[in-house]
Amino acid sequence: QVRLAESGGGSVPAGGSLTLSCAASGTIFRLGVMGYYRQGVGDQRDLVATIAEDGTVRYGDFAIGRFTISRENAKNTVHLEMKDLKPEDTAVYWCNVPAVWTTFHTGPYDYWGRGTQVTVSS
Repeated sequence: QVRLAESGGGSVPAGGSLTLSCAASGTIFRLGVMGYYRQGVGDQRDLVATIAEDGTVRYGDFAIGRFTISRENAKNTVHLEMKDLKPEDTAVYWCNVPAVWTTFHTGPYDYWGRGTQVTVSS
């Protein structure tokens, strides 16, 4: 069993910054891509950012230039630094690791965190 523990959400004024973190724990042999998605009220779930094992990153258009994703492979942790936050960034943010191997031959499994609320006030 693998668990994704999220931290770092909260409320900030427009222009503020937050850093989200997601730590994977449990029986882990290998973690593939790690990333974040978000969903605002009445919106669809959108890609925020992903980062591959080799550091290759991908961002949603709204995140480019404001958000930075990074990972600490030794700690099975991914971070999402968000700057210049806007009210439209208000959403629940979910950590996602779609490819987890628990042994060399077992996997990949798709895991999601429980989500963390980010609220940006105008």
